[in-house]
Amino acid sequence: MIICICHRVSDRDIAHAVAGGCKTFDELQEATRAGTGCGACTEFAAESFAAHRGGGCCAHLCSPGTSPLQATLPAAPTPAPAPTMAAA
Repeated sequence: MIICICHRVSDRDIAHAVAGGCKTFDELQEATRAGTGCGACTEFAAESFAAHRGGGCCAHLCSPGTSPLQATLPAAPTPAPAPTMAAA
């Protein structure tokens, strides 16, 4: 399954990177470029990375004192205000 469309990184590529020695998400990004384009796949790449590292949680990816994925995910966009209807 393709995880990162920008750089055509598959779940299998992530598994190979982990087997090849990637121990942090930053190392995975350097090795595969997953999550370094538009950023839309970062959460999925991190989940795949955590699964291939042997855990269901990605807390080990973060620096001490940060919450899981805090350091790797972009901030959520602020939704645009809903349009209002003008009185007739």
